[in-house]
Amino acid sequence: MIQIEPSFSINEICDLILDVPDFPKKGINFKDITPILANADAFRSLAAHFAAQIHPLRSGKKDCLVAIESRGFLFACSMAPILNIPVVLARKPGKLPRKTASYTYDLEYGTDTVEIHADAIAPGEEVFIIDDVLATGGTAHAVETLCRNMGADVKSHHFLMELSFLEGGQKLSAPYYAMKSYTNSIK
Repeated sequence: MIQIEPSFSINEICDLILDVPDFPKKGINFKDITPILANADAFRSLAAHFAAQIHPLRSGKKDCLVAIESRGFLFACSMAPILNIPVVLARKPGKLPRKTASYTYDLEYGTDTVEIHADAIAPGEEVFIIDDVLATGGTAHAVETLCRNMGADVKSHHFLMELSFLEGGQKLSAPYYAMKSYTNSIK
């Protein structure tokens, strides 16, 4: 594994996250991660922290990072070269060009679907699911279920932040890790 010494601590990285009240609609306090992306040292440090979290969980079997659309792509792609591990994309329907495996899940008012290329994960392969935020857990649970349906061994989920007051972690079967936990919707 390539060693990258983080120049930013997790707390310093998370201090860059900005609150944007009433976005995308009134009553939502959006957590804006773009200041992390705009700071090369902070973003590189975050990739190193994620990689350091995942590295000891690897068994030496074939494995991959499964990145959830779309901000999970940023984090998975930044740590993949550090871990020397491939990235598999979990996307909304119709966004992947080849044959896909899919999983449809219930929302409060309707359904949604996630897809992964059908040949992207081999049976028995170990996967680490990556996304920016764990909120209600619906999408992360759907990706976890899809990976298991494809025969994967889901080792863990990794998030930059968790909105713990939404209790999304209760939907996940695999262990999950969040760099920062928000315990209420205000801050």
